[in-house]
Amino acid sequence: MTPIYRFATHGDIPALIALVTSAYRGDASRQGWTTEADLLGGQRIDADMLRADLDAPGSVILIAGDAEREDDASGHPIGCARIAVVAADDGVATAEFGMFSIRPDLQGGGLGRMLLAEAERVARDTLGCARMRMTVIDCRDELLAWYERRGYVRTGVFKPFPYDDPRYGIPTRAGLRFEVLDKALDASPMETAA
Repeated sequence: MTPIYRFATHGDIPALIALVTSAYRGDASRQGWTTEADLLGGQRIDADMLRADLDAPGSVILIAGDAEREDDASGHPIGCARIAVVAADDGVATAEFGMFSIRPDLQGGGLGRMLLAEAERVARDTLGCARMRMTVIDCRDELLAWYERRGYVRTGVFKPFPYDDPRYGIPTRAGLRFEVLDKALDASPMETAA
């Protein structure tokens, strides 16, 4: 599959909610390996959160569509990610990466690697950032290892999970927290082996 990329608009909000939910919540998400269904219930994203992301300065939502299917390219995303410029204490121009979703039935085929590489290119070339930063639930060992194989470094910095905010999901267990991962965005990024 050859993905094509574009930036999301407000018209994409319903399709993005469906995609992100299918990748992380409920039984449908269990088809793929990114599911959080054993950790969190409830929603993963809603229309208000997406509108805020789309309207925020220095924030884009990248959509991947299947170049061979006109309907995927225009209205049925097969992958997405949010990239947003954030302030960093050390003065390095930093983009935050999140909402990374691949349709569960397409996971494991390389689309995630391609979308991540494109998101890094957008962060570097479009948003002018020299570093990509993300947070990952720290008990997701397989996912953390996947990012490490792509050059991300576990910083040892942890952030609490927002247990009191159901907009991010309803935890099914105690002790959830996020770990911060960083990657320097070189002028010519090289993807590491799968």
